[in-house]
Amino acid sequence: MRTVLVTGAGGQLGWELQRCHRQGLRLVALPRAELDVTRPDQVRRALEHIRPQVVVNAAAYTAVDRAESDPEAAFLINRDGAAHLAQQCSRQRIRLLHVSTDFVFDGNASRPYKPTDPTHPLGVYGRSKRAGEEAVLELHPGGSTVVRTAWLYSEHGSNFVKTMLKLFSQREEVAVVCDQVGTPTWAHDLARFLSHLAFLDDAPSIVHFTDAGVASWYDLAVAVEEETRAARGRRVRVRPIPSAAYPTPAKRPNYSVLDKEETWKLWPEEPLHWRETLRRMLSRLP
Repeated sequence: MRTVLVTGAGGQLGWELQRCHRQGLRLVALPRAELDVTRPDQVRRALEHIRPQVVVNAAAYTAVDRAESDPEAAFLINRDGAAHLAQQCSRQRIRLLHVSTDFVFDGNASRPYKPTDPTHPLGVYGRSKRAGEEAVLELHPGGSTVVRTAWLYSEHGSNFVKTMLKLFSQREEVAVVCDQVGTPTWAHDLARFLSHLAFLDDAPSIVHFTDAGVASWYDLAVAVEEETRAARGRRVRVRPIPSAAYPTPAKRPNYSVLDKEETWKLWPEEPLHWRETLRRMLSRLP
């Protein structure tokens, strides 16, 4: 039996990890109220008490736009919290799986980003997450893996898919950005992958995981509308707009597709296309 401690249990990924039952794993999931990763004393005591073989750091500041006006909070959780975990995991010989983001890239590539590609985050959120990656890899070399993902959604918490569902119930037309491209990822699939990684002591230092395929936010919105139209009983028009028509405090990468060629060598299952995983997630909603 391998004990895995999950931080950030109140978020959508932490929620999915708690529902990801895998034989041979004992999962201890702690929300921020029970383990604040920004408090090094709490991190040390938790690891000494639970004595896990693996820590999955799903704790993160994810308010991309708010981070632009609150950088201290973003760096406190995404950089300093990651550093505290890495220090204690190194001292106690615990493997650390640290969840990061496609926002560490600037979106100027013309092909999927490889784990080894140079990073260049555009905003505070991306910079804070990249700083967390650097802290983890520097403080716990050989004992940590950074897992970058993108466009997470789940039946739990706040995310793009649930926002679209709410808007579709209220409006006849919804405008969605069409020139930002990435890969929608069901947090349930990422949770299953992380549970698999928990058994691998020799995983690469950086791994990319998303569902398969490519989409714009507009494509994803159209898919959500089509998949839920019958239950709603009416069609909602989804209108494509450029990013310039929907300005936000934080600049997003226009292209953030992650290369998973090496990931599929670690993952024994057939990768599922994002449209299929979206359909499965929507079927779970009441």
